[in-house]
Amino acid sequence: MGKIEERDAMICHACGNEERASEGYPCRNCGRFICIMCDMRGVILCRDCQAKQPNPAPAPVAPKPTQ
Repeated sequence: MGKIEERDAMICHACGNEERASEGYPCRNCGRFICIMCDMRGVILCRDCQAKQPNPAPAPVAPKPTQ
């Protein structure tokens, strides 16, 4: 039998980084994954939901990933 490799990672929809899925929270509007680092910065909406806001609040926005 082949070796089973499990992976617990998701892409954060606020900053774009790949983080452990068990260490994150859903976007308040749509439920997409937001990593714990963005959550600790106060980010509560994914990029798409933040862009759809009629009057964007001065809430923190996750920085774009640097590669």
